[in-house]
Amino acid sequence: MSQHPFKIEICVEGIDGLVAAQTAGADRVELCASLLEGGLTPSLGVVREALRVATIPFHVIIRPRGGDFLYSELEFQTMLEDIKALRDLGNVAGVVIGCLTADGRIDEARTTALVEAARPMSVTCHRAFDMTADYREAIEALVRCGVDRVLTSGQRDTAIEGLDILKDTQTLANGRIVIMACGALDAGNIGQVRQATGVDEMHFAALHTIKSGMAFRNPHVGMGGTAIEREYEITLTDVDAVRATIAAARAGA
Repeated sequence: MSQHPFKIEICVEGIDGLVAAQTAGADRVELCASLLEGGLTPSLGVVREALRVATIPFHVIIRPRGGDFLYSELEFQTMLEDIKALRDLGNVAGVVIGCLTADGRIDEARTTALVEAARPMSVTCHRAFDMTADYREAIEALVRCGVDRVLTSGQRDTAIEGLDILKDTQTLANGRIVIMACGALDAGNIGQVRQATGVDEMHFAALHTIKSGMAFRNPHVGMGGTAIEREYEITLTDVDAVRATIAAARAGA
């Protein structure tokens, strides 16, 4: 049984996503840029605007690039500077971090430094945790570092596949760190995952894609590494899907 109040966090891209999530009844938001890359640090302008419009707490991801979680010294310094800038803004509820060593362990020195820089903000370790070699060892490392919560799909692509590890992780945490489950959660499975694991919190991104409003489209040039068609699509948080999934999660208690 969880020793923490049950909360639901929605992963969003930018201000429109934050507004959609809070409209749909989320308890908290993880604010990101570039969800196509799993979430990157949003700009300071986005955070300032979020502070202006938010009616619920939000946590800001601190991730300077996509890919792995083995950062160069310069990348790590960037993470520290981003955290300090957010702390200085005031009223940002938390940050979301994750640093690993090359052998798949939590980088305790860097994690501790990021936690200390973040206070009094809350600190979550993101799914870098799911890329560790030993999740049991990783939980203990995060507790030692003073991290407040960990986001995990049970080291599998989906929470359904990771049910056993999620349940074991919740047991190992024993109230010392909040366990927040994620991984392809939706209205059809979130109640099952909550019942099977007893996790403290749950996290999902309910996204849908709409077509760009651009009438003119130059077929000869693309701005990114994706197909040109993708550049004329916009990914948004789906208010109805968020609302339905939250209801299913609370019914699954």
